[in-house]
Amino acid sequence: MKPNSGTLVINIMNGGKAEAYEGVYQCTARNERGAAVSNNIVIRPSRSPLWTKEKLEPNHVREGDSLVLHCRPPVGLPPPIIFWMDNAFQRLPQSERVSQGLNGDLYFSNVQPEDTREDYICYARFNHTQTIQQKQPISVKVFSTKPVTERQPVLLTPTGSTSTKVELRGNVLLLECIAAGLPTPVIRWIKEGGELPANRTFFENFKKTLKIIDVSEADSGNYKCIARNTLGSVHHVISVTVKAAPYWITAPRNLVLSPGEDGTLICRANGNPKPSISWLANGVPIAIAQEDPSRKVDGDTIIFSHVQERSSAVYQCNASNEYGYLLANAFVNVLAEPPRILTPANKLYQVIADSPALLDCAYFGSPKPEIEWFKGVKGSILRGNEYVFHDNGTLEIPVAQKNSAGTYTCVARNELGKIQNEVQLEIKDPTMIIKQPEYKVIQRYGQASFECIIKHDSTLLPTVTWLKDNDELPDDERFLVGKDNLTIMNVTDKDDGTYTCIVNTTLDSVSASAVLTVVAAPPTPAIIYARPNPPFDLELTGQLERSIELSWIPGDENNSPITNFVIEYEDALHEPGVWHYQTEVPGTQTTVQLKLSPYVNYSFRVIAVNKIGRSQPSEPSEQYLTKSASPDENPANVQGIGSEPDNLVITWEPLKGFQSNGPGLQYKVSWRQKDVDDEWTSVIVANVSKYIVSGTPTFVPYEIKVQALNDLGYAPEPSEVIGHSGEDLPMVAPGNVQVHVINSTLAKVQWDPVPLKTVRGNLQGYKVYYWKVQSLSRRSRRHVEKKILTFRGNKTFGMLPGLEPYSSYKLNVRVVNGKGEGPASPDKVFKTPEGVPSSPSFLKITNPTLDSLTLEWGSPTHPNGVLTSYTLKFQPINNTHELGPLVEIRIPANESSLILKNLNYSTRYKFYFNAQTSVGSGSQITEEAVTIMDEGAGKAMASRQVDIATQGWFIGLMCAVALLILILLIVCFIRRNKGGKYPVKEKEDAHADPEIQPMKEDDGTFGEYSDAEDHKPLKKGSRTPSDRTVKKEDSDDSLVDYGEGVNGQFNEDGSFIGQYSGKKEKEPAEGNESSEAPSPVNAMNSFV
Repeated sequence: MKPNSGTLVINIMNGGKAEAYEGVYQCTARNERGAAVSNNIVIRPSRSPLWTKEKLEPNHVREGDSLVLHCRPPVGLPPPIIFWMDNAFQRLPQSERVSQGLNGDLYFSNVQPEDTREDYICYARFNHTQTIQQKQPISVKVFSTKPVTERQPVLLTPTGSTSTKVELRGNVLLLECIAAGLPTPVIRWIKEGGELPANRTFFENFKKTLKIIDVSEADSGNYKCIARNTLGSVHHVISVTVKAAPYWITAPRNLVLSPGEDGTLICRANGNPKPSISWLANGVPIAIAQEDPSRKVDGDTIIFSHVQERSSAVYQCNASNEYGYLLANAFVNVLAEPPRILTPANKLYQVIADSPALLDCAYFGSPKPEIEWFKGVKGSILRGNEYVFHDNGTLEIPVAQKNSAGTYTCVARNELGKIQNEVQLEIKDPTMIIKQPEYKVIQRYGQASFECIIKHDSTLLPTVTWLKDNDELPDDERFLVGKDNLTIMNVTDKDDGTYTCIVNTTLDSVSASAVLTVVAAPPTPAIIYARPNPPFDLELTGQLERSIELSWIPGDENNSPITNFVIEYEDALHEPGVWHYQTEVPGTQTTVQLKLSPYVNYSFRVIAVNKIGRSQPSEPSEQYLTKSASPDENPANVQGIGSEPDNLVITWEPLKGFQSNGPGLQYKVSWRQKDVDDEWTSVIVANVSKYIVSGTPTFVPYEIKVQALNDLGYAPEPSEVIGHSGEDLPMVAPGNVQVHVINSTLAKVQWDPVPLKTVRGNLQGYKVYYWKVQSLSRRSRRHVEKKILTFRGNKTFGMLPGLEPYSSYKLNVRVVNGKGEGPASPDKVFKTPEGVPSSPSFLKITNPTLDSLTLEWGSPTHPNGVLTSYTLKFQPINNTHELGPLVEIRIPANESSLILKNLNYSTRYKFYFNAQTSVGSGSQITEEAVTIMDEGAGKAMASRQVDIATQGWFIGLMCAVALLILILLIVCFIRRNKGGKYPVKEKEDAHADPEIQPMKEDDGTFGEYSDAEDHKPLKKGSRTPSDRTVKKEDSDDSLVDYGEGVNGQFNEDGSFIGQYSGKKEKEPAEGNESSEAPSPVNAMNSFV
């Protein structure tokens, strides 16, 4: 053994054999207070034996057949690693067709000619001894037969249709299926009655090996491998049972007691099979250890009552089953010590105002002293929400103010004595930067100045430090650091960056940053603002079970300062590839302390944000797997609602992956009937979200709770919720149904409520079914259309709107719960009174004469009672739509037409028509009609009227209008034809056209061309008589007839271009489509 140590050194380098030291070792440490023992340590020498000699015959195989080359390595310690190579030390290629099994054998699903070779060699590598053993080469010769026969899959390993496998909790489960067949079979794995566990399942060896890591009891079950090719399939079922070596639920902890006190040591472990618990005292089984009357063993608990100093001992708890054991030491120390305060006297604490203050009072004593705090010399004991008293004696003032300063006294007392200690608390003003440096854009070779004016407590000495890009300022005389500013002379491009003013005191630190951007001299291009570049160099430090520190280096801000950083995390264990929001920090901060959850494989990334937007995420940090723990929380939204009358369905929202805090997440579901003195019934279920309790009474309340647990223990005690077992249909109908008719369209129905016990569920309300049986006015039945009104809650009355007047109705009432409707009450008959009718269905007016009109109408579609009469009102309407006197006529109800006489001829009348019942008049229908005009009377009327065409004022007005139009036309023609006469007459005479004759005055024409018309001869149709006809003798001549082609051309002075042609082709007459304007004479003729 090493001096002053419990370490045992076995050295065989100078001789001796390792086998001589093979065995089980255990260490015991002992003093006058007791003895502690270690776990067993097993020492075994490593072995790497040689292969046994054997004669290997060549393997002659037909093409397409299966083949297995056995390795059968020697048994070593630890077992060797197997691989196949050839004589050239090259690994033999493997595929879906050729692969190595878990036992080291080489399997061929079907052999091919290229498999022929003489150097299949199996190697065994013994890592501990660093040796490799080689088996003799195996020869394989493949001979061909044509054709090659295809075959269905057959399993090479495992054999048979079923097999079993036992694996320990936390280990890696490996299941293998290798099949023969041609074509090469494809392997598929399923778990009967469940799914393969996500994130823990892997396929190896071309899916021939199923690998499940970190197995738990939930992974027990039947796993089926299916080998399939085009000819068929074969399967094998492996029944897996997961056993477990013992693991701690609650390990025993050291216990410090004072004489006369009570205490317990608890040792709880789980496993499969359930481990047995045994206790030792000072390394000796407790049954034969020194007797202690204060000690009582109760299974996994030792109970101590009224201990004495001689009860001090070291106890060992051993939890063991066939797969392993656990051993833990716990020191029970019985002491009688007066209080001692370990914090130095009059220790001075200084804190910044509005910050927490922690005043220490480290103490020791047995029994455990009680701690009290006082302020001032004669102050009262401190109590209240403004203070937090920690178990270690520390007094915390969460928000220290100026008036919190002073002397505080800590008093520690137990039954053996009392001691006190004073400490001092001073409150300082916080340090502040009252004028921060500002963002600067400076031209090259200019001067930049940043201010940093501070305010601080007068008793604290501040130091101001300037940084550039979180590093020291360059050693350059251009950088001038003043008392409250930084000046940079002759700035250059390399001065670009972030400048930070840091103010430190002994108690606090503040900082502020600004960016300096150096630009070229004018003309200066526009600054391009963009999203920042992603942060980089992420680093994890300070790893703890529930927290870690993340730091990073910001990327380029791209001319827009970073406002904040967003931190996201990925849980590679439960949700790989999914990133979640964790927190965010200000843009000046590059480190953050992150809170972590147990049993999560964390990766972090950082996103920078400025006013332009978010950067791309940084590269992920390294992964950090937190340790497992019992769950911190229980499932949410626990409910109990029955789906059938005799069950209770308990549902909850399962915990998410990272909330499980460890492997083996399960739920303890507990229930008991409320208001009945029953014990809780509990069951532990897998990671599901529902459990159904059968055989319950109908709709009774239950207390329910669901508690999460995993392999490390239970979550805190859950809160209870109230649920109900399933509902059934109500048993009885509402009674004493009464109907009170309010008016012709509204009735009130009321009923007595049903007893709540007969509802057999959650009372939702009452439904009233009502329907019209018949109309009392028509006495005719029609298709019954039932209407439903629902009244929520425990209402006992309701209104039925929208009823039809003068009708017979029936109704019944039913109670409603969550399951459905109960039986209907007996039908209740009621009748509605008469109402006013609707408008008549139509009103037609026919057979108009000089003084009469015939009216026909249809009865109202909805009479709503017995019709008593019709009312007709009418009045004349003149040409200005003014209404004349109104005439009213009452018509018997059995009439459907009426002839109105003694009306004025040629007069428009407006009619208003409605029907009446005993209640009143209904809405009216309107119509208009006109009597016809008498011809004789019309002529007499016309003769008596003044003929306006003979009035002098009208004739004068028309003449003035005609004269004005004539003047306007003449002016237009003069402006259009400037240039005088053209010698057209002579040319026309030379043609001697017999059809062109001088026009006569007596027929309204002229003998010669006028000035205005010399070069605009009238075309056919330009003179149109009043009857809009064209006479044949009218001239159809035109200037176009004399030109070359259709369109004659003129010089600027108005003369023709070129000579007249001797031959012309007449154009067809165009009638009134002539483009020339008519002459004033024609215009006048047309007007008259």
